[in-house]
Amino acid sequence: MSGSSGGSNNIIRVILIYIKLPGYNELSTKEAAPMPQILANGITLEYDVFGSERTKSIVLISGLGVQMIRWAVPFCEALAAKGYRVIRFDNRDAGLSTHFNDAPVPDLASVAKAVANGVCPKIPYTLHDMASDVTGLLDALEIEQAHLVGRSMGGMIAQLVASCHPHRVPSLTVIMSGTGNPELPPSAPEAMAALLRPAPNPLEDEAGFLDHVVAASRVIASPAYPFDEVAQRAQALAETKRAYNAAGFGRQIAALIAAGDIRNRLHTITASTLVVHGAADKLVPPEAGRDIAANIEGAELMMMEGMGHDLPPELYNVVIDAIAENACAT
Repeated sequence: MSGSSGGSNNIIRVILIYIKLPGYNELSTKEAAPMPQILANGITLEYDVFGSERTKSIVLISGLGVQMIRWAVPFCEALAAKGYRVIRFDNRDAGLSTHFNDAPVPDLASVAKAVANGVCPKIPYTLHDMASDVTGLLDALEIEQAHLVGRSMGGMIAQLVASCHPHRVPSLTVIMSGTGNPELPPSAPEAMAALLRPAPNPLEDEAGFLDHVVAASRVIASPAYPFDEVAQRAQALAETKRAYNAAGFGRQIAALIAAGDIRNRLHTITASTLVVHGAADKLVPPEAGRDIAANIEGAELMMMEGMGHDLPPELYNVVIDAIAENACAT
């Protein structure tokens, strides 16, 4: 990778397109109830389970800075009804899993420069550590194999797990994600503008923060489906009240920057792979989904017309059926 400033800018650009702001979700009283925690990979992970322990497991992996409640209860319940034990969890430094508060947020430009120069940057943890959290969760729950479903940054984490532990991942579904390939088109200008606009601190200006989230979410939402502003605002408020961790978001970005281009790792994936991507995704362009499918042998690409960088309830059944069919293929 080139050591030029252009190379650094490309990496920063690639990182920014993975930022996932609040999307559609139907809130439930289940999400207000205490959820179990477990020691995994040396940290504490908060998790939640739907379905019977006697069935095969599906693990849902969230995106950058996103809490597990972004995987809506109706989505999880419908997936479990297909005959699976569905597990959602908070990534490290998000939600109610371990926060790395003793570690400062790295200077992201310095991290990008180090990666561009082929130097391993000093960061609190890596995307590979986050992938190890997934296998640590499986170990702690005594699950030998699990089907993985990852969205946005969670899709990259899922790819790393499947590449490093192919025997543990019979099927892989990657939703609105990518490989970190710096040669792909950038986000649409309006999506970048919405994301780069400074957000108020929700602890100081809750209403302003919620307005910011709703406005940004509207830009990247699926154009073919209704935009539910009330649901968007409720989701953002629920996540803020549950656990607000801006520094954790920054540390996760650093891990994503340091991961760089992961294409050279994907040849070891043996899982039945499905790539789901929105044809109208302004944040992570459709080329990113095609790039994943092109770099994983036998992968199937499911390009969703009218879908943006979110998962509207109107698409739950279609996506759930596709996940279940992919899992059944193993």
